[in-house]
Amino acid sequence: MTHIAVLGSTNMDLVAYVAKAPQRGETVTGREFRTIPGGKGANQAIAAARAGADVSMIGAVGADTFGTGLRSTLEHSGVDTDHLRTTEGPSGTAHIVVDAEGGNAIVVIPGANGTVDHLAPGDDGLIATADALLLQLEIPLKAVVAGAESARSHGVRTILTPSPVQPLPPELLAATDLLVANQYEAAALTGITEPRAAAAALLDRVPAVVVTLGAAGSLYVAQGAESLRIPAPRVTAVDSTGAGDTFVGTLAVGLSEGRPVRDALVWASAAAALSVQRVGASSSMPYRSEIEAQTSRAAS
Repeated sequence: MTHIAVLGSTNMDLVAYVAKAPQRGETVTGREFRTIPGGKGANQAIAAARAGADVSMIGAVGADTFGTGLRSTLEHSGVDTDHLRTTEGPSGTAHIVVDAEGGNAIVVIPGANGTVDHLAPGDDGLIATADALLLQLEIPLKAVVAGAESARSHGVRTILTPSPVQPLPPELLAATDLLVANQYEAAALTGITEPRAAAAALLDRVPAVVVTLGAAGSLYVAQGAESLRIPAPRVTAVDSTGAGDTFVGTLAVGLSEGRPVRDALVWASAAAALSVQRVGASSSMPYRSEIEAQTSRAAS
């Protein structure tokens, strides 16, 4: 079975559903509130596990009820948590507002994630056994760089999601095989708003880039290869929270299984399309059988 390692964040998502997100200084009445396990690292781990991979999570939770719930959710989803540390203090939280069109705004408070500033004993050995390492930027950058360099030293594919977006140090870019950014992140990293031009600029820094375009699909460019534009299935979005993480986790599994890039991107797009039709992040992520069925429907 394909083995995916994830070095990243675990958060408890505190989600408020509203007709319209409040402006600065405005108070609105919401229609529903949910507490849902999330965090970009945990989300990608769960997505990859549900897509059929053997997944290991490297990170930290707090010594609180949220931490217990986060660990339990990962384990219930089939994610190995032997390298998920428990630290004193609170777990990370994400405070999310979801509007009637499925759009969201998010405030992340790191909590225990802020303590993951290095690789712990055994983490390097775990990364060495993986087919791919998934990285994001919700833990200290020092640990992200260490993880990427560990993967590079062992010949393990590194897939980086640059979120929350920030300047990327040269040593991290040098150890990244595939950068997966949404169109806003790509623009922030390059100063270029047109997605294809932004992807081309990013290609000067890493070997391959995917820019996700929401309902418009995704764009893939790679050094020495033909670019690809993959449409997204037409669906009615209910909640887009976690859709990008669903895409990345599923894409990592597809590529690690040896699927051609186009097929892996189509597969990941199908998974993301399923996720936006459900509420929550980790709770919305589809299983392998659902992804295969969605892919078959789109092809027919």
